[in-house]
Amino acid sequence: MSSVTPDQPRRSGTATADDRSGGRAAPGRRVPAPRSGGAPRGRAPLAVAAAVAAIGAALTSYLPVAIVLGLAQLSEDAGSVTGALRVGLAGWLLGHGVPLHTEAGPLGLVPLALTGLVVWRLTRAGVHVSRAIGARGGRSLRQALVAAGAVGIGYALLGVLAAVLVGVGGPTVSLLRAGLTFALLGTLAALVGAVRISGVARLFDERAPVALREGIRTGLVAGLLLLGAGAGAAGLAVATGGGDAADMIGAYRTGVAGQAGITLVSLAYAPNATVWSTSYLLGPGFAVGTDTAVRTSEVSVGALPAVPLLAGLPRGPVDGLGAAMLAVPVLAAMTAGWLLARRLLRLALDERAPVGWAALLGPAAIAGPVAGVLLGVAAAASAGPLGGGRLAEVGPVAWQVAAVTTAVVGAGALLGAAAARAFARPAAG
Repeated sequence: MSSVTPDQPRRSGTATADDRSGGRAAPGRRVPAPRSGGAPRGRAPLAVAAAVAAIGAALTSYLPVAIVLGLAQLSEDAGSVTGALRVGLAGWLLGHGVPLHTEAGPLGLVPLALTGLVVWRLTRAGVHVSRAIGARGGRSLRQALVAAGAVGIGYALLGVLAAVLVGVGGPTVSLLRAGLTFALLGTLAALVGAVRISGVARLFDERAPVALREGIRTGLVAGLLLLGAGAGAAGLAVATGGGDAADMIGAYRTGVAGQAGITLVSLAYAPNATVWSTSYLLGPGFAVGTDTAVRTSEVSVGALPAVPLLAGLPRGPVDGLGAAMLAVPVLAAMTAGWLLARRLLRLALDERAPVGWAALLGPAAIAGPVAGVLLGVAAAASAGPLGGGRLAEVGPVAWQVAAVTTAVVGAGALLGAAAARAFARPAAG
């Protein structure tokens, strides 16, 4: 007949105090075991976690906007704290892609620097909510979608509230547009953080075909290289026209605080200028008003607003040594293809398996559409109206940028990968 000694914890249906607290319990003393399916202690409810994360993301992205736009507002005698806060709220909505309808016409040119800050904070919100509901490392797509959806719902409510507050004595904002835009942006950005912290992204990396995985990676690398080249060209252009930009800022006569605010607003649109410069290098160019064009082969602009960021616009078509810039997109694509080939060849060397041309050129071909989608979305986000009349069209045409990028990156990546494979063959032999 078996017996249980006092030093042996009983396991059937109950747990001893040792199991619950780590200390020693009196012999025979039983503590009720936790119910199966119950929420573990210390884990926040989904609604609470999503609300806190959404509000935190909203505040940390709104406060810098209110400070920057409030500098110019408070520098005027008619300025007030309430007006500065309302202007900051309007700029915050614009940074999410929600257009403002003013007396001068629609204002829809999104400051992409603010959009980047918003996306980053929403990504962190997805991470926090996923941790709160215990989805970290679980590799559950359902939990990632639940966390992202909860953040999106909470963020949509904040967007509607902001639209209501801005509409009181300010520009008109569509409540439906604000709610849908905030819900979509909040869900997608939070999903990025949720799939990363939950391990779903790693699961895709393990199960996706090599050609698809490497093609997406190469396309993203090519797109980032193109944007980097555009940023360098835009910076050089602004530096060349720095004197004109300084004169424009000084002409506002808003005092030191106001000029600082104008400068910071111009920096908020620096990513837009990067995308426009990339489109310029690729060929489609961009517009700074209706019936205008800024391309390597043509520069046709009329009277421009006194915006410091426009001081770096080219004066005419590219000629002479400047024509060498036309080769930059192809070189960027070839670099991405070269890096792809070197990576695959290194993996094949470690596994002692040969790399065929199909396995190498397949990902290079996929990279073209991936980069095209990336640059097309960036072009669409960077464009928008600056009021009515001739400034109703500002920025590049998204489909043209996407089409040219697809062709350039596809061909360049194929050439770069083929060159790397050809140069590697003698060494491998």
